[in-house]
Amino acid sequence: MVSPEDPVPEPRRRAAHLGPERRRPLILDAALEVFSERGYAGTTMQSVADAAGVTKPVVYDSFANRDELLLALLAREEQHLVISIVSALPADPSVGTPEEHVLEGLTAFLETAAQSPRSWRIVFGAQYGAAPVVADRVRAARAFLVEGLRLTLVQSLPGVTDPDANLPVLAEMLASMTESCARMLVVDGTDRTPAELAKIVSQVVGGGFNAV
Repeated sequence: MVSPEDPVPEPRRRAAHLGPERRRPLILDAALEVFSERGYAGTTMQSVADAAGVTKPVVYDSFANRDELLLALLAREEQHLVISIVSALPADPSVGTPEEHVLEGLTAFLETAAQSPRSWRIVFGAQYGAAPVVADRVRAARAFLVEGLRLTLVQSLPGVTDPDANLPVLAEMLASMTESCARMLVVDGTDRTPAELAKIVSQVVGGGFNAV
């Protein structure tokens, strides 16, 4: 029995309704967490809904299916990575040696990757077992990296022999080693620091620069 002196409980407030546009960032955050832990095969609309603390229909209100959700997540994380890639490239490739550019730029780049491991995991993980449209998006992001490296090499090596033939090879080599180092840091695990990995790559790539 409630006494007249007892405080009257306030009616329970309902959570504010968020439309799909306001829900999308929250759902993408949850999807990043789920994908980082379970990979593409283990990421379902239900698992994302559970991580976001919403019902599955709420997720479907924002994204039509899993591939659309993953593409949106890739687009967001790629934007973060592209910013780190661009910031790691030398401001003036004509100043300093190519080896110095690789050491300085790759150190900065790998330090950023180490600070954003989940972004890199989704880029790496989305290459395996994903729908073709998702895998194509990942390949396009990597092509952007290689082209950026090629343009940097063009400015760093003005006297290179047959640049049309040699610079794309060097850019691909550097992109592959960059990707491998990032994978070691955020997926496989390594006791090497970003600076140590960058130093190894700069020494290896230095031989390629000298060869052309």
